[in-house]
Amino acid sequence: MMSCPSPPRLRFAPSPTGALHIGGARTALYNWLLARHSGGTLVLRIEDTDRERSVPENVGQILDALRWLELDWDDGPLSQYERRHRHRERVEELVEGGHAYPDPATAEDVRSWKQAHSGAGYRGEPRDEPGAAVRLRVPDEGVTVVEDLIRGPVRFQNRAQDDFVIARGDGTPLYNLAVAVDDADMGITDVVRGDDHLSNTPKQLLVLSALDAAAPRYAHLPLLHGPDGRKLSKRHGAASVQELRQRGYLPAAVRNYLALLGWGTEDDTTILSTDELIERFSIDRVGRSSAIFDERKLRWLNGRFMRELPLDEYERRLVAHLRLGGEAEAEAFGSAEPERRRAACEIVQDKAQTLDEVWPLVRFLFAGPADDAAAWERVMTREARPALVDALEALRSADGFDPASIEAALSPVVERSGRSAKDVYQPIRVAITGTTVSPGIFDSLAALGRNESLLRIEAALKRLG
Repeated sequence: MMSCPSPPRLRFAPSPTGALHIGGARTALYNWLLARHSGGTLVLRIEDTDRERSVPENVGQILDALRWLELDWDDGPLSQYERRHRHRERVEELVEGGHAYPDPATAEDVRSWKQAHSGAGYRGEPRDEPGAAVRLRVPDEGVTVVEDLIRGPVRFQNRAQDDFVIARGDGTPLYNLAVAVDDADMGITDVVRGDDHLSNTPKQLLVLSALDAAAPRYAHLPLLHGPDGRKLSKRHGAASVQELRQRGYLPAAVRNYLALLGWGTEDDTTILSTDELIERFSIDRVGRSSAIFDERKLRWLNGRFMRELPLDEYERRLVAHLRLGGEAEAEAFGSAEPERRRAACEIVQDKAQTLDEVWPLVRFLFAGPADDAAAWERVMTREARPALVDALEALRSADGFDPASIEAALSPVVERSGRSAKDVYQPIRVAITGTTVSPGIFDSLAALGRNESLLRIEAALKRLG
């Protein structure tokens, strides 16, 4: 954890220009872990000053994503836009104090000035004209140093920086001014964010210095990349928290995986409970290199978490997920007898890696066999009929209908016929489920029950003719 004399105040400050992407979720998680580890405070601030790109509906999506991840906050959500009058007050103070000035220069004027001054940072002249933007005065000499807790000191030559705009000609405060004012007013002590913000940091430090406000400590996280080494995007799979939720990942697994993207424990532990993450997380073990988001690894980890869920929690999570896809599936599952629902969860828990995979595997328990024509054509050949006839007779006379009894009844069928187990069991699987993929055949038959299993095998035999 960052060294500080009192519990830190951190902030997560997403921009509502889209859904909460995976990189943003990792940033939120790191801030949350640091706040919870230290007994500090986490402020949720919505940075919505860009009114053209900020979409109110996205605020709701971001809040929903954070709640699904089970990341809470102590203060907020606070709207940066709603603080615009405070931002304007500070702009006026900076102008009155000589730290900022009105300047009507256009982008072309700035380019011409820089060409004439060998590319040095633009320095304007105060001209209080209608529509003039307000620029912060940047010192001509010296450096602005970002004492980054991950990268170490990062130096920016002041001479190379423009006197940058902090408010438009219509008085609208811009991002770097608003962020600095909000961090100061909210008492933010530690800023943990993506390193795409590193180039903004010297500007915010200059604003804070002009306001005579204390600067927070900064830690800029390396951006996430896909397995191909490119910046993470939709081409690498899920790009947002909403997509991960829709694909059936568990919040605890996502938290565990995101925490390990750039950070690691001293003993390289990879499976960590939330309590363990809170206890062990520290910023000094965050690496400087870009981390790779690989959804295949997340799926594996999610499967581990799913296998360890208590059955009642597994069922609750499954019902919530089914409701995302539509009420029909949730109703079919929810209206079934408790024993059937529990049996479905039991037989699939070791097989499915995401909640999204569960329903296709257990659908046959809550509806008729699936209509998979390709599976029928591939498996239900002429040789399948005698296998089904023998299996039907064995299942009718089985002593019981639990998985062990079913295996004891069907194993002799395989041995006597000289067929492979696959040649016997696959036709049964297609007969009762309609597909070639299901939980173990003995478990599937037992969960379906003797009567329904026999009826479906008989129906398949009639269809075969």
